[in-house]
Amino acid sequence: MIRPPFLEKGDTIYLVAPSFGCTEEPYLTRLEVSLKKWKNKGYKVIEGKNIRKAEGVAASTSPKERAEEILEAFSSEAKAVISVGGGELMNEMLGKLDFDALRKLPPKWFMGFSDNTNLTFLLTTKLGWMSIYGPCFPQFFQKKWRLSEADGFALLHGATHLEGYPKYSITRRNENPLISYRCTQMKIITAVDYEKPLIGTLLGGCMDILQMYPGTSFDDVDKFNQEHPEGIIWYLEACDLNPLDIRRALWRFKEAGWFKNAKGFLFGRPRNGRYELLGVDRFNAVIDVLKPLGKPILLDVDLGHVSPSLPIVNGAKAKVTLEEGNIIFDYLYE
Repeated sequence: MIRPPFLEKGDTIYLVAPSFGCTEEPYLTRLEVSLKKWKNKGYKVIEGKNIRKAEGVAASTSPKERAEEILEAFSSEAKAVISVGGGELMNEMLGKLDFDALRKLPPKWFMGFSDNTNLTFLLTTKLGWMSIYGPCFPQFFQKKWRLSEADGFALLHGATHLEGYPKYSITRRNENPLISYRCTQMKIITAVDYEKPLIGTLLGGCMDILQMYPGTSFDDVDKFNQEHPEGIIWYLEACDLNPLDIRRALWRFKEAGWFKNAKGFLFGRPRNGRYELLGVDRFNAVIDVLKPLGKPILLDVDLGHVSPSLPIVNGAKAKVTLEEGNIIFDYLYE
């Protein structure tokens, strides 16, 4: 795997909108506040031409223009590229994106969440670049960065040790764009067949997006498995998928051979799947499909669309430990 250079104070970051742009609250205000915070910390920021647009179909602009912005960002002087938002139809950009041209460029960190799985996953499986499945740029608005954002910033700067969070939030969006979530619920991680730390290469993202890839020209997982005999630690989470959707998606991944080199599985708390549907819940949706593989499974991990979410370095070798109910990531960069 290729690890891009870590950020240092004074470096330049490039903001892009490969999915939604920031055109409404709370994202517009949060974008402006986040810009001030990064600049006050001593970083230069290049604003992509699409980050304040909503001119496309469920996107900032057309697939072609979004792909052009991505290539411009990775061709720039910036050391990291950060998305300003998730969304719905980032996949429509992929056919316009010149991955061969990207491959010839010096690697940069890309960080984004949710729909940005389309880039975090493919930059890793197609180009062999590490990426960060972590907070989008407007999330850095808090007066004091909390949890996910502080850890995302730390990973961009070379942090190798991250720990899970004691509580999570089920609160909805507040009308004030500068008020964040409140963590009130005590977290419990459910472990199946876990006996010792998992060591392998991390790969995953949002299942809503990943379920589109098997059988398409964007499916390079078989090659990735072959290139990583140390085994894959799959981290997966769901946004809009209900428990039945989660079960079907996992079946598809399994039948496509994605999990043949799995060392274990980490599942985040699903946003829309926290209920039972026809006898299927967020636990048996996973366990019934994957337990026959005989690999450790951790459920309700601190990642995904239920805040706060641990940022994860896609494509990095790591040791993942469950210790006294807390999940710990130790990155083993070489």
